[in-house]
Amino acid sequence: MKTQDQNDFILTIACPDAKGIVFRVAEFLVGHQCNILDSAQFGDDETGLFFLRIHFDGPSPLTTEALRHDFMPLAKSLSMEWAITKASEKTKVMILVSAHGHCLNDLLFRWSSGQLPIDIAGVISNHRDFETLVRHHGLAFHYLPVSPSTKAQQEEQILSLIKKTGTDLVVLARYMQVLSETFCGLLKGKVINIHHSFLPSFKGAKPYAQAHSRGVKLIGATAHYVTTDLDEGPIIEQDTERVDHAFNAQALSLIGGDIECRVLARAVKWHAEHRILMNGQRTVVFK
Repeated sequence: MKTQDQNDFILTIACPDAKGIVFRVAEFLVGHQCNILDSAQFGDDETGLFFLRIHFDGPSPLTTEALRHDFMPLAKSLSMEWAITKASEKTKVMILVSAHGHCLNDLLFRWSSGQLPIDIAGVISNHRDFETLVRHHGLAFHYLPVSPSTKAQQEEQILSLIKKTGTDLVVLARYMQVLSETFCGLLKGKVINIHHSFLPSFKGAKPYAQAHSRGVKLIGATAHYVTTDLDEGPIIEQDTERVDHAFNAQALSLIGGDIECRVLARAVKWHAEHRILMNGQRTVVFK
């Protein structure tokens, strides 16, 4: 039976596929008196890469630093991109939001009820609409208005807050500002966005009204990592629901908002649990 005080760790690996990787990693863990609690792996024939996530525990004196130090020679010999983290350490998240608060409200509820393994460092917004909601949860609210002429300055303020708070992950909970290439480059693999899945169709304002006018029968949402290619970063999670002629634009928007909430929450949770590994322009997600 697993106890709360177990010394748990998570190891993630991406490397060129080769024979014996799992054996050598398991051998390393056994040599450090560790016990594998669960493991998932995937070999991609197209890219020739191998992906591995292992959740394990070790004797109480064993530290993350010691494991990293000892694992480095093996990782180097197999050209690994890897990480070892303490399972109990929560990912520190900064949430960015504009004037649509459904995803923000959902994340705050899941966080406050213990459903998301994260610590929220604060909320940044270019509107004041949700200041009361955020402060009600005992969180810092940062109002940073933006205009075309102040965009670079505002992004510098955001980056300063991210650095000051030790933020690990930025979540765009319907933050309706296009991030600069510089911003995206500095935070590669550390920014998650959510949007409706109509793209590249129905761009711009009122996408659900546009979808309704075209009689769509399937609506959904996509969570992805942010890159310099607008709304085209590696996809983490998607979901859909069927609709029909009886749904007006408002009903479609409500359903779409609900899908956005649950898709974004899954993406944040999987990132915080170190279940997502990058595979070029795609992701490997060990659920």
